[in-house]
Amino acid sequence: MNDLKNILRETRQHLMTGVSYMIPFVIAGGILLSLSVALGGEGSVPKGKILKDIFDIGVAGFELMVPILAAYIAFSISGRAALAPAAIAGLVGSRIGAGFLGALFAGLIGGIIVFYLKKIKVPAIFRSIMPIFVIPIIGTFLTAGIMTWVIGRPIAGLTVALTTWLQSMSGANIVLLGSILGMMIAFDMGGPVNKVAYSFMILSVSEKVYTIPAMIGVAICIPPIGIGISTLLFSKKYNSEEKETGRAAIMMGLVGVSEGAIPFAAANPLRVIPCLMLGSAVGSVTAGILGAQLKSAWGGLIVLPAVENKLAYIIAIAVGSLVTAVALPLAKKIGNKNKTVDNEDTSDIELEIEF
Repeated sequence: MNDLKNILRETRQHLMTGVSYMIPFVIAGGILLSLSVALGGEGSVPKGKILKDIFDIGVAGFELMVPILAAYIAFSISGRAALAPAAIAGLVGSRIGAGFLGALFAGLIGGIIVFYLKKIKVPAIFRSIMPIFVIPIIGTFLTAGIMTWVIGRPIAGLTVALTTWLQSMSGANIVLLGSILGMMIAFDMGGPVNKVAYSFMILSVSEKVYTIPAMIGVAICIPPIGIGISTLLFSKKYNSEEKETGRAAIMMGLVGVSEGAIPFAAANPLRVIPCLMLGSAVGSVTAGILGAQLKSAWGGLIVLPAVENKLAYIIAIAVGSLVTAVALPLAKKIGNKNKTVDNEDTSDIELEIEF
């Protein structure tokens, strides 16, 4: 039982491992699929042979997303022997309709089953075939069996309900959700809180709900772009090294890498991070209100071919980035005023003590 408790205690780490391995499949599939549709010019499956082939390649990337996620969650728990059981169970769940949520359960269950299968003591003569023959077969039967006969259909029902709820989001609900997701994305930029919001983005793309990915895609790129713009607009507030870093941050933001803002956030987190969160929240809400949609689980302008209502998407990035750009020097100014007041108070205290 202690082993199981340890596995469950580290569930977040296992899930994040799966997500990190899945991301290239999501990006490659989403961009190629959307690019083929955009070049086709009809807003649907392209008719030309080459574009249709590119479309099919993109679809293949999406189809691999679920089993890859399940496989590497299990891999994080039990290593290579868990890859096949979880991947096959994830694919089975996908065909049932369990989708992204099914992959999470397939990965955890497959990893746990293989973990305990590996603990079974066998004669030395059979040890070499256990990880490549016995464990994958038994593990696959048990994991895929549980998905097929026990949890697959209930998870599919939950997925349908969640998809319906996401599609019904509008008005005040979209403002609230956009604010929360935007702030989560900007809070730790690639950290665990960011990854939770990003997982929500992947879930939405997998269920063909495209407003939320647009909101998150905007929020991803605002921190580095906003900082870079701030160093350009308020250059006197920054030293030469910060200006250079700011220019690099803009380029990272354009390709959807929010980590470009980390040097500034690490140097002064209490002032910088709230400004980043504010800008991302405003940009995210703006994208939702204006009706931007994104068919890829990434951010920045690099995914523009995958965006519907491109003008709304660009406006949202611009608005959120300007909010962050203006908020940063204001926060710095307020911080400096408080620091001056504190210093004056300290001087008064020291003077009184000397007398």
